[in-house]
Amino acid sequence: MDVLPPLTLVIRLCKLLEAEGIIYCHWKSNAALHRSASGDNDLDLLVKRSDIQRFREILLRLGFKECLGDKIKQLPGVQDFLGFDPDADKFIHVHAHYQLIFGHDLSKNYRLPIEEPYLESSQLCGLFKVPAPEFELVVFVIRMVIKHSTWDTILNREGSLSATEKQELVYLEAKADPAKVSEVLKRHLPFIDVELFDDCLSALHPGCPLIKRISAGWRLQDRLTAHARRSQIGDSLVKQWRRLSLLFRWHVLKRRPRLRFANGGAVVAIIGGDGAGKTTAIDELHVWLSRHFDAKKVHIGKPSWSKTTVTVRGLLKIGNFLHLYPYERVPVEFGEDEALYEFPGFPWLIRRVCTARDRFLIYMKERRFASNGGIVICDRYHIRGIKLMESSSASIRMTNRVRDHWLVKLLIGIETKYYQQIILPELLIVLRLDPDIAVHRKQEEHEISVRARSKEIWEFNWGETPARVIDASQPKEVVLAEIKQLIWSEL
Repeated sequence: MDVLPPLTLVIRLCKLLEAEGIIYCHWKSNAALHRSASGDNDLDLLVKRSDIQRFREILLRLGFKECLGDKIKQLPGVQDFLGFDPDADKFIHVHAHYQLIFGHDLSKNYRLPIEEPYLESSQLCGLFKVPAPEFELVVFVIRMVIKHSTWDTILNREGSLSATEKQELVYLEAKADPAKVSEVLKRHLPFIDVELFDDCLSALHPGCPLIKRISAGWRLQDRLTAHARRSQIGDSLVKQWRRLSLLFRWHVLKRRPRLRFANGGAVVAIIGGDGAGKTTAIDELHVWLSRHFDAKKVHIGKPSWSKTTVTVRGLLKIGNFLHLYPYERVPVEFGEDEALYEFPGFPWLIRRVCTARDRFLIYMKERRFASNGGIVICDRYHIRGIKLMESSSASIRMTNRVRDHWLVKLLIGIETKYYQQIILPELLIVLRLDPDIAVHRKQEEHEISVRARSKEIWEFNWGETPARVIDASQPKEVVLAEIKQLIWSEL
């Protein structure tokens, strides 16, 4: 299998850590270090406590963002950072460990207070500093026994090492000197004698009797009691509760845990006329972000109907069927003189108010989602001054003859109030495209409509707004790459 080259961002990170004299090491999974360098695996970096601040500054300087995982996954002394390498179009996930925390994935109940000697044993191996194989083997065996050889993990059918864990065990056993392993245990972990360690090591090998595996796990947990975050019984209960909780969320609520930004989420709106590639870009951006982050996409221009809207529109349809009001003239659209607009009728105006309310409701819902750390990608958005898309359009369709009617004024006031509450997003991206190119790209649609929408976006004075304008006439790949870098730099 071909080995992928290290990512540019990973190389820059390692060089800066070395240049700044940061004491760290890639503390586990070093049998597949090339996969970490290429961004296929996470970077698990153990950092000396006194260097934490400088380490964080380096990450932030390189554009990494601090993220928060699911509450179940949050651990003391462990932080998550994600960086984006635009050259490879890949995220790099850094697990920054300031303590050696380990255990079952659902609880991580133990800490080995040997960070200092672990770091002191490290040597440069290619890009990364890695611990001495004897230290790494000792920690690996302890981790794997707690993860796979306790009675509760065996009952939950988690008693076998994964294929990569088996490979790592073979790799470390081949590199570690048994005499030096014994020395590490005697000097730094005297409560784990060589006999117990050998039993734990045997428990990880295929063919070890079940009773010996459970015995090794029980004895090891007993020796680690002073270094546990909670009691054995408490840890077992926590694991079972979290297991049930995750199953409920995954299979009933259909929610998978994702990262959220520690500095808060954001609403990102992407607008553009027909043919600008807006919908395609939003779909790809959602796929890109949702692999790691709690992200969603919404179409503010076409919100789902609320119960109120369903009821009101149903009553209006019944009234139309019963001829309770005159035939509604369809409002004029593009290219017609606004002075010729005729009042389309109160039912039309009521539907406009319902639409404004539904757009406000979805805006409010997504604002809450973003305020809690999520990322919302909006297809279209209400922008003051834009009349042909998601606008407060009722007032511009009223002739002087009906504008002062009390009911018209009331309904327009309600619609305006809803739109006034929709303020600009944290990041507004405009895909600007020449109307002639838009017409050429969207030949299957009515030319007048396509040209009018594109012309409005093309001629609007975006310099008076905080919008970031991108030339949508470029190839799709170039536009998407620009949007990704822009979003990542602004989040």
